[in-house]
Amino acid sequence: MLRSHSLQNPHAFFIDGEWVAPCSSATFDVLDSATEEVFVTVAEAQEADALRAVAAARHAFDHGPWPRMSHQERGSLLAKIAESWERRKEALADSWSAESGVLSAMSIHAAKSNADVFRYHARLADSFAWQERHVSSTGLPALLVREPVGVVLAIVPWNAPHSLLSYKCAAALIAGCTVILKASPEAPSSIYMFAEICEEIGLPPGVVNVLTADRAVSELLVRNPGVDKVSFTGSTAAGRRIASLCGERIARVTLELGGKSPAVILDDYDIGEAASSLAKSAPLMTGQVCSSLTRIIVPEQRHDDLVDALAANFAKIRVGDPSDPDSDMGPLAMARQRDRVESLIEQGKAEGARLAAGGGRPAHLNRGYYVEPTLFANVDNGSAIAREEIFGPVLSVIPAASEEQAIAIANDTIYGLNASVFTHDPERAYAVGRQLRAGTVGHNAFRGDFSIAFGGFKQSGLGREGGIEGLQPYLEAKTMIFERAPAAAQ
Repeated sequence: MLRSHSLQNPHAFFIDGEWVAPCSSATFDVLDSATEEVFVTVAEAQEADALRAVAAARHAFDHGPWPRMSHQERGSLLAKIAESWERRKEALADSWSAESGVLSAMSIHAAKSNADVFRYHARLADSFAWQERHVSSTGLPALLVREPVGVVLAIVPWNAPHSLLSYKCAAALIAGCTVILKASPEAPSSIYMFAEICEEIGLPPGVVNVLTADRAVSELLVRNPGVDKVSFTGSTAAGRRIASLCGERIARVTLELGGKSPAVILDDYDIGEAASSLAKSAPLMTGQVCSSLTRIIVPEQRHDDLVDALAANFAKIRVGDPSDPDSDMGPLAMARQRDRVESLIEQGKAEGARLAAGGGRPAHLNRGYYVEPTLFANVDNGSAIAREEIFGPVLSVIPAASEEQAIAIANDTIYGLNASVFTHDPERAYAVGRQLRAGTVGHNAFRGDFSIAFGGFKQSGLGREGGIEGLQPYLEAKTMIFERAPAAAQ
């Protein structure tokens, strides 16, 4: 059971504005990442449940009031969603820490972050150009109008489900779309809380539909012709599959996928400062962050000094219970994730990289999915630990013979999600940053900002989330050309 909040209907699905019984008795047990005990049990959707959710969302979009409301009317309901999130501060923090291993000191701010996202999108009702006047090339009055893309399938991951559901759903809802929200079996609690909020504020039936499903049923949803757009956050491997299925029927798709992000340390930057900055960001969410800076590229003559400084900083990181205020890093989210991290650590050692810190499980913790913050030195950029997204607190230090080679190494990856340039010269930061193939480039730290735009180059995804760039994928542009101007075009 949830420690500070009981989900109202964990054994049901929220479909067409009400909690409905699933078609089977199948369930998912969600384990607490720190104790390995059952945290909550939720219903597992089958094909019939998925079809019911699609039918509800389809009917709500084609015949319901939501797409036909004004943006201001929808915005007022988004503002109510924001208020309701803030009332769930402790419950949301509790669930995120338990399901994903995030420190309580971080998770306690999750509700405010969600509320801010919905308030931002509510304000777009008045500030965004939903309709623009134009004159056609033949001199006729014209309009460019932006309309909702339709029924959206939003698939959120287990590492930060509350945040990703907010960016996807807030954009979709203010646009006028209806939504099927598919929760991860490992972290469904915040998605159920969102369903409770939608019921509480009186969102029209079918506008938001919530269920939890595994891969097979998720694929049925992606294939369903009643779904106009898929918005997915997760692994690149799963993203490739979703993109191929959407391509078969030209369904709209947004993908926020994996990363293997470089930190490029230039020759003028202080090694101690760089090590301190990187050691602060490495434990964030136990490294379960797609945009983590995990490849540290440094001039070869400074390699050993940086490794020593990073190792000294890693030795100070306190691994422990997420609820303990003295903990600097909690557990990984689940056993299979720890297995993957440990397997890649062993592969790194086998391929000849030098293990400079960590590499095992904390000796003082006999339960929970814990690993030590881990550092590899003298890493070959062609090795597995430099190529594969580990999704854990594992950093690889890679020597470079020149600035040009450092940039080439940084770009030598299938990914392009995030990057950072460490230099005291902002002009050099700009010049190098413009050469890095990444959706975000930070200066002297791990940085990112969904309020501007977040997403990746190459196989790190398609499209963006957050800001105006994140709204556009939920809209279709329609050009209207008139013989005589209606009032809207005058």
